[in-house]
Amino acid sequence: MSNQEISLVDFADREKVLTISAALFREKGFERTSLREISKACGMLPGSLHYRYRAKDDILVDMMRLAIERITSGIVDATVSIDDPLEKLRAAMRAHVNILMSGNDMVYVLLFEWRSLHGTAHTQIVAERDRYERCWQAILENLRVKQYIREGIDINLIRLIGLGAVNWVATWYQAEGKYSLDQIGDAIWQMLTRGILADEHLKTAKNYESILHQEQIS
Repeated sequence: MSNQEISLVDFADREKVLTISAALFREKGFERTSLREISKACGMLPGSLHYRYRAKDDILVDMMRLAIERITSGIVDATVSIDDPLEKLRAAMRAHVNILMSGNDMVYVLLFEWRSLHGTAHTQIVAERDRYERCWQAILENLRVKQYIREGIDINLIRLIGLGAVNWVATWYQAEGKYSLDQIGDAIWQMLTRGILADEHLKTAKNYESILHQEQIS
């Protein structure tokens, strides 16, 4: 579906359709959910849904696009006023984990159903994902330019490992468990920075860790 076609969808209807579809996709899986089930759950005639989205893939692409927009906006909002590169990375980790576990079905579907897309739809969502990952690339590149990161370390690999660790939280986190979301985000940040920082910046990171420890026990 083109941007022009999406613009034809009234925002309130779009939000309703995508929210309900996300709940169904999360409960039943994308492949096992039919357009008829979606239209019924939305209280719409099948033809009305088809006017807005010509295929189920279009719903999934638009849903994932909206989820990526919200995650990206959340990370930008959490980091835009922070100048310190290490603190910016920590804030981004915290924001990502909190958005991931916010209970938003669209974010869940984004993580676990993107492989259901094929052809043009898959290409579209990969492009959206790449745009989001450039936010992380910029944060890491800032660390590299300011010589926080040791020579010879590949920031593309750092990004992949970091995002992998953060996204995997969705598979094991329990709200009633031992750790808060901020603690988990901070732990990932600590483990990552210990492995990549130049010696002269390790002390700064350890000072942060001491502060974080005090926050956690207070």
